[in-house]
Amino acid sequence: MDVGVYYREDGLPREGSLVRRRALLGGVCLCCLPVVSRQASAAGPRPPVRMVEVAPGIHIRHGVTQDATAGNSDAIANIGFVVGRDAVAVMDPGGSLEDGESLRRAIRQVTKRPVRYVVMSHVHPDHVFGAAAFQADHPVFVGHARLPESLGMRGRYYQHALDRILGAGRAGPVVFPTRLVRDHAELDLGDRVLALTAHAPAHTDCDLSVVDRRTNTLLAGDLLFVNRVPALDGDLKGWLTRLQTMKALSAKHAVPGHGPVLVDWPGAAADLERYLTVLLVETRRAVAKGVPIDEAVKTVAQSERGKWKLFDSYNGRNVTVAYQQLEWE
Repeated sequence: MDVGVYYREDGLPREGSLVRRRALLGGVCLCCLPVVSRQASAAGPRPPVRMVEVAPGIHIRHGVTQDATAGNSDAIANIGFVVGRDAVAVMDPGGSLEDGESLRRAIRQVTKRPVRYVVMSHVHPDHVFGAAAFQADHPVFVGHARLPESLGMRGRYYQHALDRILGAGRAGPVVFPTRLVRDHAELDLGDRVLALTAHAPAHTDCDLSVVDRRTNTLLAGDLLFVNRVPALDGDLKGWLTRLQTMKALSAKHAVPGHGPVLVDWPGAAADLERYLTVLLVETRRAVAKGVPIDEAVKTVAQSERGKWKLFDSYNGRNVTVAYQQLEWE
């Protein structure tokens, strides 16, 4: 049966739709909720996105705090670009072909320098499905060494889900990275170097972060959520470990994957670290007491409810992922 899909930031089920353990073990499930109208998805091209220059040469688009809909074209993540003397690097190309095209037009309003790199911070659609908009620029598409495998497993599911929301073909094709980062790498834009780090599993199993050395700005991707509740799709303990490592960086400011376009670093990580710690401690306690996973979903981390936007859409899934990991400690 072909059903309408309402897609979350991580491409996984919303709270209350599929929280049963058996249904969640697949990892790429998509929930079945009311069909989005084709009329809404048939709108014309979006205008160039409004960019904020958060530091000299770093331009960021603020993503809306929503899940993907026909009305927002999956423009829900913070995305942007960095301008060097010779070239431009895109930091996440957006959540759909339409979103990427809008970002590309915004770049051309700022500079005519070539787009040499498109950095894809992780597998989630709201960060990578705009990549096809830049194929005509013939850039190097940069991703974590594990990104091709993750895209191979999930990409078509994400594409089909977005097409149901936005209209056939509006999601855009799955674009795979052409340069892989296994540990560290540098991108030279001309008198401007971006330092890339490939992380062990944390938010996902293929997270990249970037530091602009000129301005000492951390482009954290979804390793940093601010205000919007985090989505756990990788390794809970690993995410807490990665945060500790990143807090040791000399960066003074950061661009989160979701939230304000620029925050103080490492102070802005405090809320995320608190939430993940509560999730860890309370899930561990539930496992130790033999609380069934369906009951744990209803009780774990509920003290965090009023502190995050979209809490009820994601916390249950986070508890499920954490429970599956921690019961085998």
